[in-house]
Amino acid sequence: MTTVPGRILIADDDQDMVQLLGRLVHREGLTPLLAKDGKEALQLVRAEDPDVLLADLRMPGMDGMELMRKAKDLDPELPVILITGFADVRGAVEAIRAGAHDFLAKPFEHPQVLRVLHRALNERRLKLELKHRADHVHPVLSPRELFGPSEAIGSVISAIERVAKSNFSVVIVGETGSGKEVVARAIHQASGRARYPFVPVDCGAVPEMLMESELFGHERGAFTGADQQTVGKIEEAHTGTLFLDEISNMPLASQAKLLRVLQERTLYRLGGAKPIHVDVRMLTASGHDLEGLCESGSFRPDLYFRLNEYSISIPPLRERREDILYLAKQFLDIANIEIPKSIEGFSPSAIEAMLAYRWPGNVRQLRSVVRRAVLIAEGIVTEEHLGLRPEGCKPLSENELAACSSRPGPGGRDLSLRETVRSNTVHVERVAIVHALRRTGGNKAKAARLLQVDYKTLHSKVKEYGIQIEGEHLHE
Repeated sequence: MTTVPGRILIADDDQDMVQLLGRLVHREGLTPLLAKDGKEALQLVRAEDPDVLLADLRMPGMDGMELMRKAKDLDPELPVILITGFADVRGAVEAIRAGAHDFLAKPFEHPQVLRVLHRALNERRLKLELKHRADHVHPVLSPRELFGPSEAIGSVISAIERVAKSNFSVVIVGETGSGKEVVARAIHQASGRARYPFVPVDCGAVPEMLMESELFGHERGAFTGADQQTVGKIEEAHTGTLFLDEISNMPLASQAKLLRVLQERTLYRLGGAKPIHVDVRMLTASGHDLEGLCESGSFRPDLYFRLNEYSISIPPLRERREDILYLAKQFLDIANIEIPKSIEGFSPSAIEAMLAYRWPGNVRQLRSVVRRAVLIAEGIVTEEHLGLRPEGCKPLSENELAACSSRPGPGGRDLSLRETVRSNTVHVERVAIVHALRRTGGNKAKAARLLQVDYKTLHSKVKEYGIQIEGEHLHE
C-alpha cells in the first residue's frame, strides 16, 4: 500500500494494544500519537492536531463515544474510528450514528486496520482541501460578507460589534433558518473568549427527560443506565460561550436550575454533591416571543430577564431582498467547490423568481435551494432548476412596502409617492404575467383569462416589459 503521511492518535486503556497499533502505524510511514485513556487523548487532540483518532469504545472514565464528541467539538472534521468487541454490534451502530467514520471489531487483521486508516486519511484530506478552496473563494469572511449588504443586516452587524467585547448575555430572535447560530458564532469569535469553546445546544432536539443530563452532566449511578460520569454542556463551555438555541423548548424545572447556575456560577451534576465552578457566557435564541411565553407561564420571567441583558433581532430574508442575490451567488460558489461543478450563475428568470419568492425557510432554505439547483443544472441555473413553488410568492409585508418606498430615484433623489407606486407596480405586474405565461405554456390568450384582463392589455404589457419565457414560444 502506498505510504501516506499522517498523524494517528491511538487511545486505549490496554497498553499492549496501544503499542501494537503504534508499531503498525509507524511501519506504514504514519506518525503514531499514543494515549492511555480518553482524558490524555483529548489533551493530544488539542496539542497535536491529529489527522485520525483511533479509540477503544470501552474505556474507564471517558469512553470512546464521549471522547469522540469532545474531540469533534475541537475539530469537527476529525475522522474517528472506534474499536469495539466482536459482540458489541449495537455499540458499533450507535457509534456510526453518532458521527464515527468507521469501526473495527476485535479481533481484526492488520491489513483491515490499514485500509480503514487510509480511507479516513483520504476523507480528511478531501475535506481540508474543500475547506481550503472555499476559504480561497471567501478568505476570512467578515460579518458583513457572511450576512449580506442590506441596511437591515448592517444594524445586526453593528449590534454584534457593540455587544461582542462585553460579557452580556444576549437573546437572539429570528425565524427558523434566519441565521441565529451564525450571529451567535460571530459574537463569540469577536469576543475575548474566541480561543475557548463555543458549545451549541439545540434545546428543541433534546428530549425533556434528558435535558438536565445534557446541560449539567451526571455522576455514575445517578439514574438507570448512567454507568459512568458525564460532563454536561455547561461545564464543557467553561471559559467559553454556551449557545442555547430554541430555549423556549426548555422545561420549567430545567429553567429553574439554569437560573441558579447563572446566579451562583456553580452547578451540580445529576447525582453529585460537589459544586463545580463555571465561567460561561450565555447566548440564547428563539423563534418565539419569549415575553409572550413569560406572560402565558411557559417561560420563567426571572430567567428571561437574566438572559436578556441585550437582544438582537434578525429580520427574515423576505424583508431584506438586497441580500438574496448576494447570498445566492455565495452559495453557488461554495456548491461549485463541494459538488464539484462549474455553474456560471443564474438566468434572468431565476433571479426574478428568487426575488419574488417569500423564503419561508429564510437563508437556510436559500442555501438548500441553490445547492440542489447547482447539482442538477448544466452551465447556468434557471428558474426550473430552483423548483420554487408559486405559493411562496405572497403580498408584500408592511416592512417590505416601507423598503420599497425608500428606494432612491435618479440622481439619488427620493421618489415621489406616484413614482414609488409605479416602480413597484411594474415589478409586481411583470412577475404575475411571467408566472401566468409559464402556467399556460406561453399561451397569451389563456394567460389573459387566468389574470382576468383582456388580451390586448396583456399583449401590450408583455411587449412593454420585454417579457420572454426561456425555452417556450409565446403564442396567441
